[in-house]
Amino acid sequence: MSGKQHLDAAAVAELKGVMGSDFALLVQTFFTDSAQRIEAVRAALDAADAEALRRAAHSFKGSSSNMGAPHLAELCRALEELGRSGSVAGRQLLDELVAEFDAVRCELATELD
Repeated sequence: MSGKQHLDAAAVAELKGVMGSDFALLVQTFFTDSAQRIEAVRAALDAADAEALRRAAHSFKGSSSNMGAPHLAELCRALEELGRSGSVAGRQLLDELVAEFDAVRCELATELD
């Protein structure tokens, strides 16, 4: 995963500027929401439900993109495409998604200091 950008610094700076003192709440909401979305992806894979995978990955893609996490959004896009194609063979992508979210979470947490 080295060489991949976890956060788009310009997008995060813009969010901080727009959100002002509410930026911390936005980040905490993203953390909570993302954990739920990851569980929804995992549940869809466990249930072999391609449509549920597509929906969960699609919504996570949007929030990741909005938070300035381009690689996280790209992994979500890949999972969304799997679901769209009717496949649920996404365990490796899920593992990558979880690892990328952890990296994004760590970097966003430093923005709260």
